Amino acid sequence: MSTDDPSDPRDWEIPTRLVRGGTMRSAHNETAEALYLTQSFVYDTAESADARFSGAEPGFVYSRYGNPTVQMFEDRLALVEGAEACRATASGMAAVYLALTGLLRAGDHVVAGRALFGSCRWILNTWGPRYGVETTFVDAADTAAWKAAIRPNTKIFFIETPANPLLEITDIAAVSAMARDIGAKVLVDNVFATPIFQKPLLLGADIVIYSATKHIDGQGRVLGGAILGETKLIDETYRDFIRHTGPALSPFNAWVLLNGLVTLDLRVRAQSATAAQLADRIAAHRKVKATRYPGRADHPQHEVVRRQFTGGGNEMIGGGNLIAFDLGNQAAAFNFLNALKVVDISNNLGDARSMATHPTTTTHRSMTEEQRQEIGLTAGWVRLNVGLEGAGDLARDIEAALDGA
Repeated sequence: MSTDDPSDPRDWEIPTRLVRGGTMRSAHNETAEALYLTQSFVYDTAESADARFSGAEPGFVYSRYGNPTVQMFEDRLALVEGAEACRATASGMAAVYLALTGLLRAGDHVVAGRALFGSCRWILNTWGPRYGVETTFVDAADTAAWKAAIRPNTKIFFIETPANPLLEITDIAAVSAMARDIGAKVLVDNVFATPIFQKPLLLGADIVIYSATKHIDGQGRVLGGAILGETKLIDETYRDFIRHTGPALSPFNAWVLLNGLVTLDLRVRAQSATAAQLADRIAAHRKVKATRYPGRADHPQHEVVRRQFTGGGNEMIGGGNLIAFDLGNQAAAFNFLNALKVVDISNNLGDARSMATHPTTTTHRSMTEEQRQEIGLTAGWVRLNVGLEGAGDLARDIEAALDGA
């Protein structure tokens, strides 16, 4: 709710939230956020320790439970996302695992898109059945397929959109409406879109998940993850789970990620603008069989992209910094990757450095050939993370490598 108070963070624009949100200064009034490298905390009296542990007195007790630097990161990211609460984790996959397992019980059913990051598929395919949790995988772009997969015991719809690695798009609002009808929760992995371009909570999702390792850090330094949603859901579902299972984000990593947030808006908008240019040049190249970029009108779900990639506004504000393209076969893909001079070969994404990877032999290696075929991932596909280098330099490097593919 707007207050028209310039000191109220809820009235700040996103860039201001990214720079100043959640700041917690010590008695020294430092300019930069303090890094609290401590395992535990001390108390003035035994009675104070008793009150702190019981919850009657506010404050920190142990960095596995909470830490001032970690809390600053959580508060800032929640403010940017438009969420009531955030809980940080040691990695993006820790966030995915906790988000799912905190809500699931033996006998529950999950509906998920087929096109998922390999480790997410492993959790649902391999871990879930061990504990009596079944998953139905569907064509994530087909809204009717989500509805057809519903069972009486369906508890979670798990969405990754855009999906890794072929940038398939799911209609979050449509799936969320189905979930409300049956009392299920919608979990959205929003890492490719970032909180700048896509706001799943405004579209009806219950939980948003991030690998902060990606765009939030954006410079290849540290691991981190986050789970965001309403305070009641986050506290009741995840607070004790996180405390007792120990996937805590380190204060140092939180400090790095907190500072990464400062430039997030600038970075992803600049990367997206360059990616849009490169996507057109890649699509026009004679060696490229197919190109997927959410910002292009020929993306199969472009109309959904136009509704979702708005950052909570009314107009589409970017297509993201990931491009996927098919060179026909693995040999051509490898030739392309090996010919790159500026762009690195790496399985990471969201970085300020441009990176390209071959999904079938890296990020999606654990999937069976049948599973890869189900999502259209053949050996010719390359996933490109567009960084902050000059657009002309990247275009020359990529086109020269394509010529030799």
